[in-house]
Amino acid sequence: MSWCSGGDKLDQDIFDAVTEFIGQLMRRGEQVSQRFDVPVSAIKALRRLDTPVPMKDLGQKLHCDPSFVTMIADTLEQRGLAKREPNPADRRIKNLALTDRGLEVKAAMEQETLGLMPWTHALDRSEREQFLELVRKMSKVLAAAPVTAAASTPEREVKGTTGATAPVAH
Repeated sequence: MSWCSGGDKLDQDIFDAVTEFIGQLMRRGEQVSQRFDVPVSAIKALRRLDTPVPMKDLGQKLHCDPSFVTMIADTLEQRGLAKREPNPADRRIKNLALTDRGLEVKAAMEQETLGLMPWTHALDRSEREQFLELVRKMSKVLAAAPVTAAASTPEREVKGTTGATAPVAH
């Protein structure tokens, strides 16, 4: 592929590999979704519900608007996985809480999903620790940097503790 003519081939190869990797993870997520009869759109919410949560707060956690939270709540309720209940502090507020069945399905889905993750099979403990460090490092950069139309080219690189190189921020 040539999305960045004159660009770094290594960066292109990483981009292609990560795109393929994410696609494969999404396909696995869809398979788990079908197996447990929980739509993909509701899986993230299911994972976030440890205790009853005001629906407004759930929307903020999921970065979605209230109508989407309502759809997710309807979906989980129809499957017997969650229920709406009044918030004890303010009865005008509705909490979404997992049912006993919801807690069981959540635990089973998380266990099965973890078992499907490639790093549990392909990487030894040391490699998984390095992978986690690199993912957290990149996530930190993504969280801190605004999305821009064009990426800047680093002038130099620095070697980190994992042996990987990273651009130096100026």
